[in-house]
Amino acid sequence: MGEIEDAIERADREAFTKDPPKTLKGQIGYLLKQLGSAKAVAQELGVTADSVNRYRRGARKHARADVASKIDDAVRQRWQPQVRKRRRQQAAASGGITVETRARFGYESSAGSTDDGRFRRLTVKLPAAYAQRLFDARDTGASDQEMRGIIAEGFKEVYFQDGGGRAMGLSDVAINDIDYLDLDY
Repeated sequence: MGEIEDAIERADREAFTKDPPKTLKGQIGYLLKQLGSAKAVAQELGVTADSVNRYRRGARKHARADVASKIDDAVRQRWQPQVRKRRRQQAAASGGITVETRARFGYESSAGSTDDGRFRRLTVKLPAAYAQRLFDARDTGASDQEMRGIIAEGFKEVYFQDGGGRAMGLSDVAINDIDYLDLDY
């Protein structure tokens, strides 16, 4: 996963109204309800159905680290889909999305001058249209670079051009060398 997709996942997890199961037995029980059979859970996790049943019964209290990570990811991916969907719809319809980042920004202007990229720490609330574009891009399997482009366009409009009040000759904004990126919606 890329940086933008990770940030969307973190924002989704913050939306949970109830914590997902923490015990191995609880997580396997939840996955069995979601996927229907031990065989389906085993295929999802890359283990045998016997292992899944041992986890379910409590015969094995701990999974290997790599399997435990897969179990946790599978549970979190399926946990509270309606809560996530509702928050995304709200962000895309009216709420917008807040992007906090420290990254190297550079831009080109119509005057032919370019700004050597420099690190900036920015927190910018992007309009709902950018949230919708970002979610649509993620859902269609867009690359991290494409999603960066959407965020860069939003920064150009909201931060650099101040909604049309300045820097109208600015043609392109680039985000490079992301130190960190966090989303909230």
